[in-house]
Amino acid sequence: MAIFDNQSGIARKLPSFPIVKWLIVAAIFFVVVLPLVNPLVVIQAGHRGVITTFGKVTQEVLGEGLHIRIPFVQEVHQISVQIQKGEGDGDSASKDLQSVHTKVAINFHLVADRVAETFQSVGNLSTVGDRIIVPAVQEAVKATTAKYTAEELISKRAEVRDLISSTLKERMNRHGIAIDEVSIVNFAFSPSFNQAIEAKTTAEQLKLKAERDLQRIEVEAKQKVASAKAEAESLSLQRAQVTPEMIRLREVENQSEAIKKWDGHLPNVTGGAIPFINVTK
Repeated sequence: MAIFDNQSGIARKLPSFPIVKWLIVAAIFFVVVLPLVNPLVVIQAGHRGVITTFGKVTQEVLGEGLHIRIPFVQEVHQISVQIQKGEGDGDSASKDLQSVHTKVAINFHLVADRVAETFQSVGNLSTVGDRIIVPAVQEAVKATTAKYTAEELISKRAEVRDLISSTLKERMNRHGIAIDEVSIVNFAFSPSFNQAIEAKTTAEQLKLKAERDLQRIEVEAKQKVASAKAEAESLSLQRAQVTPEMIRLREVENQSEAIKKWDGHLPNVTGGAIPFINVTK
């Protein structure tokens, strides 16, 4: 590129700027080419990256942060390893052949270093709940409730929950799924069994009330006996203290008290076997 100098009448060539050209090329590359090629991938927190090369799963698992992939050859699938909630329920029979409907809620997560294996065997991990969790919960519940009577399912609820949890953990481990917590949401029995339980509970409450009433009556009777004994002992002690001398002393005291109260006049009227006589006349 040249420019004409009017004073000298000579055309001069402008110096080249290779640095500017490279900057322009770099800007075009980062703005246009790089987004299309996209060799960089960022794995979000709580996720792991599974690499597929031409559709084939690579067992390498990418952790959180920035990673490089081969454009057009490799694809990175982000898989959540955070805790998720799942539910399952089903009908089964207890050890005493009572019908029971059990609803179970679980918290689970994918094992981080096995997400490639899980992705390869399960495929779309959004269907883990329907394809893996629900059938496993139903099977674990049926196997567990068959070992307990209907009443034991209620009275040993924690033990039943722990057995369901251990059964689920063993089965889920094959798919790279870890069970964090299992909760029994509800046991539902047949109406006839519920009525029987209610009747039994009422009978036990009445029995306890009768026992408490009997204990109260026994305590009151013992209190009355103790009170009577104390009164009898008191009277016996008083009788032991009464002597002939004390009786004569009481008589003298009574006579002395009567004399003090007498006003010196005889009664006006007396009565007996003879007709009444007016003493004053």
